[in-house]
Amino acid sequence: MSTITCVEDLRQQAKKRMPRAFYDYVDSGSYTESTYRANEADFAALKIRQRVAVNVDNRQLSTHLLGQAVKMPLAIAPTGLTGMMWANGEILAARAAEKFGVPYTLSTMSICSIEDVAEATSTPFWFQLYVMRDRDFIRDLIRRAKAARCSALVLTLDLQIMGQRHKDLKNGMTVPPRATLANILDIARKPGWAIRMLGAKRKTFGNLDGHVKDAEGINNLARWTAQQFDPTLSWDDVAWIKDLWGGKLVLKGILDVEDAKMAVKCGADAIVVSNHGGRQLDGALSSIAALPDIVAAVGNQTEVYLDGGIRTGQDIMKALALGAKAAMIGRAYLYGLGAQGEAGVSTVLETLYKELDTTMALAGLDNVSAISRDALLLPR
Repeated sequence: MSTITCVEDLRQQAKKRMPRAFYDYVDSGSYTESTYRANEADFAALKIRQRVAVNVDNRQLSTHLLGQAVKMPLAIAPTGLTGMMWANGEILAARAAEKFGVPYTLSTMSICSIEDVAEATSTPFWFQLYVMRDRDFIRDLIRRAKAARCSALVLTLDLQIMGQRHKDLKNGMTVPPRATLANILDIARKPGWAIRMLGAKRKTFGNLDGHVKDAEGINNLARWTAQQFDPTLSWDDVAWIKDLWGGKLVLKGILDVEDAKMAVKCGADAIVVSNHGGRQLDGALSSIAALPDIVAAVGNQTEVYLDGGIRTGQDIMKALALGAKAAMIGRAYLYGLGAQGEAGVSTVLETLYKELDTTMALAGLDNVSAISRDALLLPR
């Protein structure tokens, strides 16, 4: 096995080990994928100031998110179909996050259920909620998240309808995979994945099982989304969910200053500046480009996290320098999961930690709380 030195190494390994449809599900955006590409490219354009002859002997990367102590300013973002990247993927990723010391967020569209993850972990995790037409189902999901001792509810606001992802349509991506000749041939070339999936706890959406009418018979994700996700979602619904939940509320999918201000008015404990990984509105701003204006607008009224394009510890530092309290990773940890399971997720977290630590030292910084715009070389 080749030496893993960065997240990119794990991406390449995951591509070899995962069925094409599920790898493409992770590694793609909507329409022309311009926003997906911009999420990474706009990070690369930011340059870090090198500083020397500064005492950086005792560097401190730990901080607090929503009052919870964390090893570094990072959380694992909610990602759908995680259990299709590696059998029991949600459980494995949650365990890796727990051992490392950062929050894990479970998606509504997970393969393993809320209860599965709660049973397998001892540290409270965050639960991500989509708003659906069936409000009784929303109430039940929130009840289950409370029963599982989830410490925060992450409400995603930017997927009332689904952006078209060409690769998913071309691959005929379904959960579980349909027994087509193309799928059979592809999976036959990934025997490790197939053998692990035979023993998986679940092979379809665990949080929907038995709760959404006819969901068991709808394999196509796009069809189910079109039927159940609610395009009438409004700020009134956000207020209703906040009251129903009663705990820490994170609003994800904020890319506009006015929306950030509304999120604060609704009492969000944190907002996530995110364009859904470039998977929704193609042509929208990259997350890192949208971040500074949002931070300037909401100040310290709520915690601000950045999601989208994080592939290195340097990216995390750049997000912090532009005002984020923390970063969230989706694709980066899925590459690790698809490559090596739980060990791969742990490797991603350790790699990002080391990269952030080294970058801080070479930039003359000894504490994540000291990272500011001064750490970047920005146009004047």
